[in-house]
Amino acid sequence: MEHITSRWGTLVLIALLDRPHRFGELRREIGRVSEKMLAQTLRTLERDGLVHRDARPVIPPRVDYSLTGLGREAAERVRDLAHWTERRLAAVERAREAYDAASP
Repeated sequence: MEHITSRWGTLVLIALLDRPHRFGELRREIGRVSEKMLAQTLRTLERDGLVHRDARPVIPPRVDYSLTGLGREAAERVRDLAHWTERRLAAVERAREAYDAASP
């Protein structure tokens, strides 16, 4: 659960919903993620069975990342939660303001 809901894990899963990506494509699409953090996130998601790494023995080497069936299921749920969060952000902010105003 921690890997799916981490900042970078969530963004990787959502990005891979559309289509497979190469490492550089993912990094550009996600933005502001270091190479090290993206590589670590991809390895973790691959280990968890959510991401498939397809390394082709060509020159130069080509590696594509895609979602497994389990990964697609998780990504769809995470995307739905992200969309809900975007739609309800104003309500959360109003609740915070009301709470802060009522606190001593």
